Amino acid sequence: MPGGRRMDSLLVLGALLAGGLVGEAVGLEGRLERLGDTVKRRVGGQARFVEGFVLASLVACVGPLAVLGAFADGLRGDFSLLMVKSLLDGFAMPAFASYLGWGVAASGLAVLVYQGGLTALAQVLQQVMTPAVVTAMTAVGGLLVIAIGLRLLGLARIRVANLLPAVLLAPLATGVVAAVRP
Repeated sequence: MPGGRRMDSLLVLGALLAGGLVGEAVGLEGRLERLGDTVKRRVGGQARFVEGFVLASLVACVGPLAVLGAFADGLRGDFSLLMVKSLLDGFAMPAFASYLGWGVAASGLAVLVYQGGLTALAQVLQQVMTPAVVTAMTAVGGLLVIAIGLRLLGLARIRVANLLPAVLLAPLATGVVAAVRP
Protein backbone atom coordinates (compact mmCIF):
# COMPACT_ATOMS: atom_id res chain seq x y z
CA MET A 1 0.00 0.00 0.00
CA PRO A 2 2.43 2.64 -1.17
CA GLY A 3 1.65 6.01 0.33
CA GLY A 4 -1.39 4.55 2.07
CA ARG A 5 -3.48 5.29 -1.05
CA ARG A 6 -3.92 1.88 -2.69
CA MET A 7 -5.93 -0.76 -0.92
CA ASP A 8 -4.92 -4.37 -1.38
CA SER A 9 -8.15 -6.15 -2.34
CA LEU A 10 -6.75 -9.58 -1.54
CA LEU A 11 -5.87 -8.43 1.95
CA VAL A 12 -9.42 -7.22 2.54
CA LEU A 13 -10.94 -10.41 1.13
CA GLY A 14 -8.55 -12.52 3.19
CA ALA A 15 -9.54 -10.60 6.31
CA LEU A 16 -13.20 -11.15 5.41
CA LEU A 17 -12.61 -14.89 5.08
CA ALA A 18 -10.62 -15.09 8.32
CA GLY A 19 -13.19 -12.92 10.11
CA GLY A 20 -15.96 -15.20 8.89
CA LEU A 21 -14.13 -18.25 10.22
CA VAL A 22 -13.64 -16.58 13.60
CA GLY A 23 -17.26 -15.40 13.72
CA GLU A 24 -18.55 -18.86 12.81
CA ALA A 25 -16.32 -20.48 15.45
CA VAL A 26 -17.52 -18.07 18.12
CA GLY A 27 -21.11 -18.07 16.84
CA LEU A 28 -21.65 -14.32 16.77
CA GLU A 29 -24.88 -14.51 14.77
CA GLY A 30 -26.34 -17.01 17.24
CA ARG A 31 -25.27 -14.89 20.19
CA LEU A 32 -26.89 -11.81 18.66
CA GLU A 33 -30.07 -13.79 18.01
CA ARG A 34 -30.08 -15.09 21.61
CA LEU A 35 -29.64 -11.51 22.85
CA GLY A 36 -32.60 -10.54 20.68
CA ASP A 37 -34.61 -13.45 22.14
CA THR A 38 -33.75 -12.32 25.67
CA VAL A 39 -34.83 -8.75 24.96
CA LYS A 40 -37.96 -10.07 23.23
CA ARG A 41 -38.96 -12.11 26.30
CA ARG A 42 -38.38 -9.16 28.63
CA VAL A 43 -40.43 -6.70 26.61
CA GLY A 44 -42.97 -9.14 25.17
CA GLY A 45 -42.04 -8.61 21.53
CA GLN A 46 -43.84 -10.03 18.52
CA ALA A 47 -42.70 -12.91 16.32
CA ARG A 48 -40.37 -10.85 14.08
CA PHE A 49 -38.74 -9.07 16.99
CA VAL A 50 -35.45 -11.00 16.81
CA GLU A 51 -35.15 -10.62 13.04
CA GLY A 52 -35.74 -6.87 13.37
CA PHE A 53 -33.21 -6.58 16.18
CA VAL A 54 -30.50 -8.51 14.33
CA LEU A 55 -30.98 -6.87 10.93
CA ALA A 56 -31.32 -3.33 12.26
CA SER A 57 -28.27 -3.82 14.51
CA LEU A 58 -26.24 -5.02 11.54
CA VAL A 59 -27.43 -2.28 9.19
CA ALA A 60 -26.65 0.42 11.74
CA CYS A 61 -23.31 -1.03 12.85
CA VAL A 62 -21.43 -2.24 9.79
CA GLY A 63 -21.79 0.64 7.38
CA PRO A 64 -18.75 2.73 6.54
CA LEU A 65 -20.22 5.79 8.30
CA ALA A 66 -20.50 3.84 11.56
CA VAL A 67 -16.81 3.00 11.49
CA LEU A 68 -15.49 6.23 10.00
CA GLY A 69 -17.77 8.38 12.15
CA ALA A 70 -16.76 6.67 15.37
CA PHE A 71 -13.08 6.92 14.47
CA ALA A 72 -13.36 10.58 13.44
CA ASP A 73 -15.01 11.27 16.78
CA GLY A 74 -12.42 9.28 18.74
CA LEU A 75 -9.38 10.61 16.87
CA ARG A 76 -10.32 14.25 16.27
CA GLY A 77 -13.46 14.90 18.30
CA ASP A 78 -15.33 15.40 15.01
CA PHE A 79 -18.81 13.91 15.29
CA SER A 80 -20.15 15.31 12.01
CA LEU A 81 -20.08 11.90 10.26
CA LEU A 82 -21.99 10.38 13.16
CA MET A 83 -24.58 13.14 12.79
CA VAL A 84 -24.98 12.33 9.09
CA LYS A 85 -25.26 8.63 9.96
CA SER A 86 -27.88 9.41 12.61
CA LEU A 87 -29.94 11.33 10.07
CA LEU A 88 -29.73 8.46 7.58
CA ASP A 89 -30.63 5.92 10.27
CA GLY A 90 -33.48 8.20 11.31
CA PHE A 91 -35.02 7.73 7.87
CA ALA A 92 -34.13 4.05 7.41
CA MET A 93 -35.07 2.60 10.78
CA PRO A 94 -38.76 3.60 10.73
CA ALA A 95 -39.04 1.81 7.38
CA PHE A 96 -37.43 -1.28 8.89
CA ALA A 97 -39.66 -0.99 11.96
CA SER A 98 -42.81 -0.88 9.83
CA TYR A 99 -41.80 -4.24 8.36
CA LEU A 100 -39.87 -5.89 11.20
CA GLY A 101 -41.49 -4.43 14.33
CA TRP A 102 -40.15 -3.30 17.69
CA GLY A 103 -36.93 -5.27 17.46
CA VAL A 104 -35.59 -2.42 15.34
CA ALA A 105 -35.93 0.00 18.26
CA ALA A 106 -34.15 -2.42 20.59
CA SER A 107 -31.17 -2.42 18.23
CA GLY A 108 -30.35 1.07 19.50
CA LEU A 109 -28.56 -0.53 22.45
CA ALA A 110 -26.30 -2.55 20.13
CA VAL A 111 -25.53 0.60 18.14
CA LEU A 112 -24.66 2.53 21.30
CA VAL A 113 -22.28 -0.18 22.54
CA TYR A 114 -20.68 -0.71 19.12
CA GLN A 115 -20.16 2.91 18.13
CA GLY A 116 -19.17 3.93 21.64
CA GLY A 117 -16.67 1.07 21.71
CA LEU A 118 -15.22 2.08 18.35
CA THR A 119 -14.87 5.69 19.50
CA ALA A 120 -13.05 4.59 22.65
CA LEU A 121 -10.90 2.16 20.65
CA ALA A 122 -9.93 4.94 18.23
CA GLN A 123 -8.69 7.03 21.13
CA VAL A 124 -6.57 4.15 22.39
CA LEU A 125 -5.21 3.24 18.94
CA GLN A 126 -4.64 6.80 17.76
CA GLN A 127 -0.99 6.17 16.79
CA VAL A 128 -1.73 3.24 14.45
CA MET A 129 -4.83 4.57 12.68
CA THR A 130 -3.24 5.36 9.33
CA PRO A 131 -5.35 6.16 6.25
CA ALA A 132 -4.64 2.65 4.91
CA VAL A 133 -5.96 1.06 8.12
CA VAL A 134 -9.14 3.15 8.05
CA THR A 135 -9.59 2.36 4.34
CA ALA A 136 -9.36 -1.37 5.03
CA MET A 137 -12.02 -1.10 7.75
CA THR A 138 -14.24 0.91 5.44
CA ALA A 139 -13.85 -1.61 2.61
CA VAL A 140 -14.87 -4.50 4.83
CA GLY A 141 -17.81 -2.45 6.15
CA GLY A 142 -18.94 -1.76 2.58
CA LEU A 143 -18.84 -5.47 1.71
CA LEU A 144 -20.87 -6.24 4.83
CA VAL A 145 -23.47 -3.65 3.80
CA ILE A 146 -23.80 -5.45 0.45
CA ALA A 147 -24.25 -8.75 2.31
CA ILE A 148 -26.99 -7.17 4.44
CA GLY A 149 -28.72 -5.96 1.28
CA LEU A 150 -28.64 -9.46 -0.21
CA ARG A 151 -30.08 -10.81 3.03
CA LEU A 152 -32.82 -8.18 3.21
CA LEU A 153 -33.82 -8.88 -0.39
CA GLY A 154 -34.02 -12.58 0.38
CA LEU A 155 -31.40 -13.39 -2.24
CA ALA A 156 -28.98 -15.01 0.21
CA ARG A 157 -29.07 -16.06 3.86
CA ILE A 158 -25.70 -14.61 4.83
CA ARG A 159 -24.84 -14.69 8.54
CA VAL A 160 -23.45 -11.17 8.48
CA ALA A 161 -22.83 -10.94 12.23
CA ASN A 162 -20.38 -13.83 11.89
CA LEU A 163 -18.37 -11.69 9.45
CA LEU A 164 -17.96 -8.78 11.90
CA PRO A 165 -14.49 -9.86 13.14
CA ALA A 166 -13.24 -8.92 9.66
CA VAL A 167 -13.80 -5.26 10.59
CA LEU A 168 -10.97 -5.67 13.11
CA LEU A 169 -8.85 -8.17 11.17
CA ALA A 170 -8.61 -6.05 7.99
CA PRO A 171 -6.92 -3.07 9.64
CA LEU A 172 -4.73 -5.38 11.73
CA ALA A 173 -3.56 -7.21 8.60
CA THR A 174 -3.09 -3.89 6.79
CA GLY A 175 -0.91 -2.58 9.60
CA VAL A 176 1.21 -5.75 9.66
CA VAL A 177 1.69 -5.69 5.88
CA ALA A 178 2.59 -1.99 5.96
CA ALA A 179 5.13 -2.66 8.70
CA VAL A 180 6.92 -5.41 6.76
CA ARG A 181 6.84 -3.77 3.32
CA PRO A 182 9.95 -1.77 2.41
